[in-house]
Amino acid sequence: MTIDINGLSMPKVQAPTTDDSQLKQSTEQLQNKTETGQSSTADTVSLSDNAVQLGKLDNVAVAISAPVVDAKRVEQIKQAIENGTYEVNAEKIADRVTQFESILKSER
Repeated sequence: MTIDINGLSMPKVQAPTTDDSQLKQSTEQLQNKTETGQSSTADTVSLSDNAVQLGKLDNVAVAISAPVVDAKRVEQIKQAIENGTYEVNAEKIADRVTQFESILKSER
């Protein structure tokens, strides 16, 4: 199916006219800015006071939720492993694994 619309014509598009010296100058300026890392426009960002406070609270929350590590106890365990005196209580580990699995099942 074709539609013939009379009276409409496509306008002709003409390229902008500039002399060669203007084009060369603009190109050189753009290349200089690119090579020196300068941008042609300055971008700025500003944060509201609330946004800054939320950022600080997020940092505090991460610090609070970080696990507490007893460095002295870790060193003792490392030494015991190196010396071959570290004992693994298999029954205690099995009980903890069973407890953990029961917690996971109850949350479903």
